[in-house]
Amino acid sequence: MSDYALEVRGIVKDFPGTRALDRVDLTLKKGEILALVGENGAGKSTLMNVIDGVHLPDEGQIFIDGNEVNIRNPLDAQKYGIGFVHQEIALCQHVSVAENVFMSELNSTDRKFINYRDLYRRAKKALAPLGDIDPRKKVSELSISNQQIVEIAKALSLNCKILILDEPTAALTESETDALFNIMEELKKKGISMIYISHRMAEIFSQCDRVSILRDGEYCGSLNVDETNSREVVTRMVGREISNLYPAKFDGNCIEQDELLRVEDFSDSKRFTDISFTLHEGEILGLSGLIGAGRSEIVKAVCGLFPKKKGDVYFRGEKLDIHHYEDAINNGIVYLSEDRKVEGVFLDMSIQRNISVLDLKAVSVNGIVNINKEKGLAEEYSKKLNVKCSTLSQNVSSLSGGNQQKVLISKLLSIKPKVVIMDEPTRGIDVGAKSEIHKLLRNLTHEGIGVIMISSELPELIGMSDRVLVMHEGESCGIISGDDINEKKIIHMASGLEKVGA
Repeated sequence: MSDYALEVRGIVKDFPGTRALDRVDLTLKKGEILALVGENGAGKSTLMNVIDGVHLPDEGQIFIDGNEVNIRNPLDAQKYGIGFVHQEIALCQHVSVAENVFMSELNSTDRKFINYRDLYRRAKKALAPLGDIDPRKKVSELSISNQQIVEIAKALSLNCKILILDEPTAALTESETDALFNIMEELKKKGISMIYISHRMAEIFSQCDRVSILRDGEYCGSLNVDETNSREVVTRMVGREISNLYPAKFDGNCIEQDELLRVEDFSDSKRFTDISFTLHEGEILGLSGLIGAGRSEIVKAVCGLFPKKKGDVYFRGEKLDIHHYEDAINNGIVYLSEDRKVEGVFLDMSIQRNISVLDLKAVSVNGIVNINKEKGLAEEYSKKLNVKCSTLSQNVSSLSGGNQQKVLISKLLSIKPKVVIMDEPTRGIDVGAKSEIHKLLRNLTHEGIGVIMISSELPELIGMSDRVLVMHEGESCGIISGDDINEKKIIHMASGLEKVGA
């Protein structure tokens, strides 16, 4: 009897023009939580897709409980007890939560009628340890975080022996994350093995037993978490040391700089009430709050992407009339969405076109896009942001998450904005790409650009922000700066336990 629930040996996977996996080995012990780490593009998702039957390997072997298996498709993977919770939501949006949780079961039966009362009862039981979600609701009516919970419940409903979790906490609140960790502990006690893909070192070191590292499609070894540290893991991931994840903050009092943006008394009917703040030249203003606090809605309202009932926006003291996003762009204000694949990049368009699309007039002659002008613009910003690609004509869908984010930021910067609003700018990207984006944001402030940054990662918010506006249930709890920007203070305020003067 093998000690390993899963073992892969010498896996090779080639795609046109690139080798994604180069003789990769991996072992997963029974009842173990194994972290799998690597920069975006290192091969993590490709390896998991091979294990899940989405991709067939060109070479190599897969063993389950010591027996070699041939996994030709995801259904084969399910039969071998493999469940996969993908980073990107993969639910049927227009059917109920219950139907999504038991989708595999419903698709495998020939019965003409479904006992919905029993289905809802079972779904409610499956969801109970994760959160209070109505199994009758359509998935499209749920928040991203609750959709993620449904994904996890769906995988657990298959009674899998091996559970792959790809960035499962990326869109979860602290309480939802804690609930997931409790479930993982219970599953571990039952002998279920888990592969946990995450860029969050704190989660890896608190929840996992070992960590396996991939770099550029190659296996770089495994380490016991109690015998290593985050610095060693990151160094193996990127092939170099990253000494300063967060660049130095503004040297001086940022509010003494010229005011760029002023938001006064913003309110809508439900999401936020009487929100006011200022943004100064060369400043990074962080926005903090729990999911549902109204952070995204307030910045979308500033950009004309979300309706408001009252409130004014001023740019350099002049009142703006913003009804649509185009109005914001014309006034030098740009917005990066937290959901880059739905509201950000055009996945089936080229890198070149994605970068130029905000201002096609700038690369057009007599109303027709000049390919050379467009290419020149794309080259300028792809080099500035170190976008890793074979050619600017390749589709954005072929890029890693970190490089997709760089393309999206390139698009925003191509119009030379004065105010850049970023919602979760480093969500789902690796440590190396995060460090590059952090440096980029600080470099923007050196050019006098003002940055508003929403982040659910407190270390990032604390490390990057010159000031932080904290929100609770749609209301401002005040703005903090200096030594007050610390985890305890922010959590207290975001929980509604404390308010400070602006």
